[in-house]
Amino acid sequence: MDLPALEAEKRFWERGIQRVAGLDEAGRGAWAGPVVAAAVILPPGDGMGAALAGVRDSKQLSPTARERLAARIFEVALAVGVGRGEQQEIDALGIVPATRLAMQRALAALSIAPEALVIDALRLPGVNLPQDAFPHADARSLSVAAASIVAKVTRDRWMAEVAETAFPGYGFAQHKGYGTQQHQAALSRLGVCPLHRLSFRPVAECEATGSTKIETANCANLR
Repeated sequence: MDLPALEAEKRFWERGIQRVAGLDEAGRGAWAGPVVAAAVILPPGDGMGAALAGVRDSKQLSPTARERLAARIFEVALAVGVGRGEQQEIDALGIVPATRLAMQRALAALSIAPEALVIDALRLPGVNLPQDAFPHADARSLSVAAASIVAKVTRDRWMAEVAETAFPGYGFAQHKGYGTQQHQAALSRLGVCPLHRLSFRPVAECEATGSTKIETANCANLR
Protein backbone atom coordinates (compact mmCIF):
# COMPACT_ATOMS: atom_id res chain seq x y z
CA MET A 1 0.00 0.00 0.00
CA ASP A 2 1.34 3.42 -0.98
CA LEU A 3 2.11 5.82 1.84
CA PRO A 4 0.69 9.37 1.86
CA ALA A 5 2.93 11.80 0.02
CA LEU A 6 3.22 15.52 -0.59
CA GLU A 7 2.14 15.88 -4.22
CA ALA A 8 -0.98 17.91 -3.42
CA GLU A 9 0.95 20.19 -1.07
CA LYS A 10 3.79 20.60 -3.59
CA ARG A 11 1.40 21.86 -6.24
CA PHE A 12 0.69 24.80 -3.95
CA TRP A 13 4.29 25.22 -2.75
CA GLU A 14 5.51 25.45 -6.34
CA ARG A 15 3.13 28.39 -6.85
CA GLY A 16 4.63 30.19 -3.86
CA ILE A 17 1.78 29.22 -1.52
CA GLN A 18 3.59 28.00 1.58
CA ARG A 19 1.02 27.60 4.34
CA VAL A 20 -1.06 24.64 3.16
CA ALA A 21 -3.48 23.14 5.68
CA GLY A 22 -4.52 19.51 5.40
CA LEU A 23 -8.04 18.87 6.73
CA ASP A 24 -9.88 15.74 7.82
CA GLU A 25 -12.57 14.67 10.27
CA ALA A 26 -13.39 11.88 12.69
CA GLY A 27 -16.80 10.70 13.86
CA ARG A 28 -18.84 11.48 10.80
CA GLY A 29 -20.59 8.10 10.85
CA ALA A 30 -21.00 7.72 14.62
CA TRP A 31 -24.41 7.56 16.31
CA ALA A 32 -23.32 9.78 19.19
CA GLY A 33 -20.94 12.58 20.03
CA PRO A 34 -19.48 15.42 17.95
CA VAL A 35 -17.81 15.27 14.59
CA VAL A 36 -14.24 16.49 15.14
CA ALA A 37 -12.06 18.05 12.45
CA ALA A 38 -8.36 18.85 12.47
CA ALA A 39 -6.23 21.14 10.32
CA VAL A 40 -2.47 20.59 10.06
CA ILE A 41 0.04 22.90 8.35
CA LEU A 42 3.36 21.18 7.67
CA PRO A 43 6.63 22.99 6.91
CA PRO A 44 7.28 23.01 3.16
CA GLY A 45 9.93 20.54 2.02
CA ASP A 46 10.60 16.94 1.16
CA GLY A 47 11.94 16.23 4.65
CA MET A 48 8.44 15.89 6.03
CA GLY A 49 8.16 12.34 4.75
CA ALA A 50 11.02 11.22 6.96
CA ALA A 51 10.02 13.44 9.89
CA LEU A 52 6.54 11.92 9.92
CA ALA A 53 7.44 8.35 9.01
CA GLY A 54 4.52 6.07 9.82
CA VAL A 55 1.85 8.75 9.43
CA ARG A 56 -1.04 7.48 7.33
CA ASP A 57 -4.82 7.35 7.32
CA SER A 58 -5.83 6.99 10.97
CA LYS A 59 -8.10 4.03 10.14
CA GLN A 60 -4.99 2.02 9.24
CA LEU A 61 -3.35 2.54 12.63
CA SER A 62 -3.75 1.08 16.10
CA PRO A 63 -4.80 3.39 18.97
CA THR A 64 -1.27 3.19 20.40
CA ALA A 65 0.29 4.16 17.08
CA ARG A 66 -2.17 7.04 16.65
CA GLU A 67 -1.30 8.45 20.08
CA ARG A 68 2.43 8.22 19.37
CA LEU A 69 2.12 9.79 15.95
CA ALA A 70 -0.20 12.56 17.16
CA ALA A 71 2.49 13.68 19.59
CA ARG A 72 5.01 13.70 16.75
CA ILE A 73 2.69 15.72 14.51
CA PHE A 74 2.35 18.41 17.17
CA GLU A 75 6.15 18.56 17.40
CA VAL A 76 6.75 18.84 13.66
CA ALA A 77 3.80 20.85 12.33
CA LEU A 78 3.88 24.61 11.94
CA ALA A 79 0.34 24.73 13.32
CA VAL A 80 -2.46 22.38 14.36
CA GLY A 81 -6.09 23.37 14.86
CA VAL A 82 -9.09 21.35 16.04
CA GLY A 83 -12.80 22.11 15.71
CA ARG A 84 -16.07 20.35 16.53
CA GLY A 85 -19.57 20.10 15.19
CA GLU A 86 -21.78 19.20 18.14
CA GLN A 87 -24.49 16.57 17.98
CA GLN A 88 -27.17 19.25 18.24
CA GLU A 89 -25.68 20.95 15.17
CA ILE A 90 -25.56 17.62 13.34
CA ASP A 91 -29.26 17.13 14.04
CA ALA A 92 -30.16 20.70 13.07
CA LEU A 93 -27.97 21.10 9.98
CA GLY A 94 -27.15 17.59 8.77
CA ILE A 95 -23.87 15.75 9.03
CA VAL A 96 -22.19 17.29 5.96
CA PRO A 97 -22.85 20.94 6.94
CA ALA A 98 -21.83 20.15 10.53
CA THR A 99 -18.62 18.56 9.24
CA ARG A 100 -17.86 21.66 7.20
CA LEU A 101 -18.55 23.78 10.29
CA ALA A 102 -16.10 21.68 12.32
CA MET A 103 -13.47 22.12 9.59
CA GLN A 104 -13.95 25.87 9.53
CA ARG A 105 -13.55 25.95 13.31
CA ALA A 106 -10.36 23.90 13.00
CA LEU A 107 -9.00 26.46 10.53
CA ALA A 108 -9.94 29.28 12.88
CA ALA A 109 -8.05 27.53 15.69
CA LEU A 110 -4.75 27.50 13.76
CA SER A 111 -2.08 29.80 15.19
CA ILE A 112 -1.10 30.92 11.68
CA ALA A 113 -3.47 31.62 8.82
CA PRO A 114 -3.50 29.06 6.01
CA GLU A 115 -3.12 30.12 2.39
CA ALA A 116 -4.56 26.98 0.78
CA LEU A 117 -6.33 23.77 1.76
CA VAL A 118 -6.03 20.08 0.94
CA ILE A 119 -9.19 18.30 2.08
CA ASP A 120 -10.48 14.77 2.26
CA ALA A 121 -13.48 14.74 -0.12
CA LEU A 122 -15.33 17.88 1.00
CA ARG A 123 -14.85 21.39 -0.32
CA LEU A 124 -15.53 24.38 1.94
CA PRO A 125 -17.63 26.88 -0.04
CA GLY A 126 -17.56 29.32 2.87
CA VAL A 127 -13.76 29.59 2.90
CA ASN A 128 -12.21 31.91 0.31
CA LEU A 129 -8.95 30.02 -0.19
CA PRO A 130 -7.60 27.79 -2.97
CA GLN A 131 -8.71 24.22 -2.25
CA ASP A 132 -7.79 20.78 -3.51
CA ALA A 133 -10.42 18.28 -2.33
CA PHE A 134 -10.35 14.68 -3.50
CA PRO A 135 -11.45 11.23 -2.32
CA HIS A 136 -9.16 9.27 0.01
CA ALA A 137 -6.96 12.30 0.62
CA ASP A 138 -6.30 10.91 4.10
CA ALA A 139 -4.46 8.01 2.41
CA ARG A 140 -2.77 10.11 -0.29
CA SER A 141 -1.79 13.43 1.29
CA LEU A 142 0.60 13.60 4.24
CA SER A 143 -0.92 16.71 5.78
CA VAL A 144 -4.44 15.26 5.50
CA ALA A 145 -3.26 11.95 6.99
CA ALA A 146 -1.76 13.93 9.88
CA ALA A 147 -5.06 15.76 10.32
CA SER A 148 -6.93 12.45 10.34
CA ILE A 149 -4.77 11.22 13.21
CA VAL A 150 -5.17 14.39 15.26
CA ALA A 151 -8.94 14.42 14.72
CA LYS A 152 -9.31 10.75 15.64
CA VAL A 153 -7.11 10.96 18.76
CA THR A 154 -8.85 14.12 19.96
CA ARG A 155 -12.32 12.67 19.51
CA ASP A 156 -11.46 9.27 21.02
CA ARG A 157 -9.95 10.88 24.10
CA TRP A 158 -13.02 13.05 24.60
CA MET A 159 -15.45 10.16 24.17
CA ALA A 160 -13.51 8.07 26.68
CA GLU A 161 -13.52 10.94 29.18
CA VAL A 162 -17.27 11.43 28.76
CA ALA A 163 -17.81 7.72 29.33
CA GLU A 164 -16.08 7.99 32.69
CA THR A 165 -17.60 11.24 33.91
CA ALA A 166 -21.12 11.66 32.58
CA PHE A 167 -22.48 8.71 30.61
CA PRO A 168 -21.51 5.41 32.21
CA GLY A 169 -23.14 2.30 30.85
CA TYR A 170 -23.09 3.16 27.16
CA GLY A 171 -19.58 1.87 26.44
CA PHE A 172 -18.44 5.09 24.76
CA ALA A 173 -14.84 4.41 25.81
CA GLN A 174 -14.91 1.23 23.74
CA HIS A 175 -17.00 2.05 20.64
CA LYS A 176 -16.59 5.87 20.63
CA GLY A 177 -20.23 6.33 19.64
CA TYR A 178 -20.16 4.13 16.54
CA GLY A 179 -22.90 1.64 15.75
CA THR A 180 -21.54 -1.51 17.33
CA GLN A 181 -23.59 -4.32 18.86
CA GLN A 182 -22.49 -3.09 22.29
CA HIS A 183 -23.84 0.38 21.52
CA GLN A 184 -27.11 -1.00 20.16
CA ALA A 185 -27.58 -3.08 23.29
CA ALA A 186 -26.92 -0.04 25.49
CA LEU A 187 -29.46 2.00 23.51
CA SER A 188 -32.05 -0.71 23.97
CA ARG A 189 -31.31 -0.96 27.69
CA LEU A 190 -30.81 2.72 28.63
CA GLY A 191 -32.45 4.68 25.85
CA VAL A 192 -30.94 7.75 24.23
CA CYS A 193 -28.79 10.27 26.10
CA PRO A 194 -27.85 13.86 25.24
CA LEU A 195 -24.84 12.74 23.20
CA HIS A 196 -26.95 10.81 20.71
CA ARG A 197 -27.67 12.14 17.24
CA LEU A 198 -31.45 12.00 17.05
CA SER A 199 -31.41 12.45 13.27
CA PHE A 200 -29.52 9.18 12.76
CA ARG A 201 -31.93 6.33 11.99
CA PRO A 202 -30.94 3.78 14.71
CA VAL A 203 -31.19 6.48 17.38
CA ALA A 204 -34.42 7.90 15.94
CA GLU A 205 -35.96 4.42 15.90
CA CYS A 206 -34.97 3.91 19.52
CA GLU A 207 -36.57 7.20 20.50
CA ALA A 208 -39.68 6.46 18.46
CA THR A 209 -40.27 3.26 20.41
CA GLY A 210 -40.23 5.25 23.63
CA SER A 211 -36.82 3.99 24.78
CA THR A 212 -35.75 7.37 26.07
CA LYS A 213 -35.37 6.65 29.75
CA ILE A 214 -32.02 7.85 31.08
CA GLU A 215 -30.89 5.82 34.05
CA THR A 216 -28.13 8.05 35.39
CA ALA A 217 -28.54 11.34 37.19
CA ASN A 218 -25.81 12.95 35.10
CA CYS A 219 -27.58 12.11 31.85
CA ALA A 220 -30.89 13.39 33.19
CA ASN A 221 -29.29 16.67 34.23
CA LEU A 222 -27.70 17.20 30.82
CA ARG A 223 -30.72 16.30 28.69
